[in-house]
Amino acid sequence: MTITLDPQVVAFAVIAGLLTITPGADTMLVIRNVMARGRRAGFLTTVGACCGIFVHAMLSALGLSLILVNSALAFEIVKMIGAAYLVWLGIQSLRQAFRRKHSANGGADLRARPARGYRSLIEGFLSNVLNPKVAVFYLAFFPQFMSPGDWVFAKSMLLAAIHWVEGVLWLSIVTLFINRLRSWITQPRVTRAIAATTGAVMILFGVRLAMERAR
Repeated sequence: MTITLDPQVVAFAVIAGLLTITPGADTMLVIRNVMARGRRAGFLTTVGACCGIFVHAMLSALGLSLILVNSALAFEIVKMIGAAYLVWLGIQSLRQAFRRKHSANGGADLRARPARGYRSLIEGFLSNVLNPKVAVFYLAFFPQFMSPGDWVFAKSMLLAAIHWVEGVLWLSIVTLFINRLRSWITQPRVTRAIAATTGAVMILFGVRLAMERAR
């Protein structure tokens, strides 16, 4: 029995993999939550962010993302909500880093606070879903890997599943690495610096998103 791989699917897997390992808002959020709440929070953030992929894939397959492309107002509204959310997360990280001094044993506020249920999961999901650039990207990206006669919805879900697996694997690696790094950090100043830097980068991502124009 010969198994034939779809060249389009293989090409998508390679390109999506390269995009996955490119640092973005999701990566920064995972780092922030691992530093603040631990490994479990990082995994929950990862799953939440990657589940947003299916939302964008469904909207793209159903053609609803065309609204964001053709309606400047719709794009602007979603864009500003997503940008504001990223900036808010960044500000929260900065506040947690500088709100109070770390205790003498190195147990900072950021590290002592346990994961709060599915808060990290929701944060990851919203950071992905509220990014209109991802929706527009999927709408423009998916058709490149479709052939005449393909069942668009099923093919879109297949490609999204591949992207989901790649995203979960990569962000899980990031989670494990940052968690190991977190366990090595004993100086409060280092923890604060990492949290503050992550928060500042997330704010920059939010500002960049706010300045993005629909294409």
